Amino acid sequence: MKETRILMGMPITVEIVDAPDHGIIDRVFAYFKGVDDQFSPYKETSELAQVNAGLPKSDWSKQMVEVMRLCDMTKRQTNGYFDIHHNGKIDTSGLVKGWAVQHAAQIVSAAGHKDYYIEAGGDIEVAGVSADQTPWAVGVRNPFNTDEIVKVVQLSNRGIATSGTYIRGEHIYNPHGSSPGANPIRSFTVIGPNVYEADRFATAAFAMGENGVHFIERLPGFEAYSINDRHIATLTTGFGNYVKQTA
Repeated sequence: MKETRILMGMPITVEIVDAPDHGIIDRVFAYFKGVDDQFSPYKETSELAQVNAGLPKSDWSKQMVEVMRLCDMTKRQTNGYFDIHHNGKIDTSGLVKGWAVQHAAQIVSAAGHKDYYIEAGGDIEVAGVSADQTPWAVGVRNPFNTDEIVKVVQLSNRGIATSGTYIRGEHIYNPHGSSPGANPIRSFTVIGPNVYEADRFATAAFAMGENGVHFIERLPGFEAYSINDRHIATLTTGFGNYVKQTA
């Protein structure tokens, strides 16, 4: 069973191979709606908007406390390249999307399902196998022609996330001083143990520019594939192990 809905300002797709009805899928989409209502930087009624308006920490929800803690941890782990502060406001989008997909996957797993695919705007968590009983196939788009897939990777029980400028424009900035537009990277894809980990490190590595691949190379259990403004791809040593081989 597969369904796509527009939530959090993006298409979200849920596919569960062995789901007998829409019940679990409806629960997952209800969860994503709740995350959007809580963490959207664009909704004046969201808790994040209230935080930016001065809501004291003592009044934060446990989910907000957790996300802020994870953002602070990621900032430390990436030497400050992951930073949720921009123009005097807090925007947790660089972490919340992957975090939400991972939590949605936990909802599906807790319901007893073993084979599923959940995607929110390019952040993907897969488990088990697809309907044809093979690992899930995920395409990496060409940032210069989004109708073209440049690589197809096969994944099971992993997460994959891509950061880039080809859909939303310049929205990830180097917090260490480079001006917008100075980053030569156009897309940066990370495969990790789950989508939360892949997403947060993809955001930080993208901000690092050409050094991002070297950062991911040093992280055990992660692989990366980047494309720069000269149309040159750079990948970590183990990324090719996931690439689907064509006859």
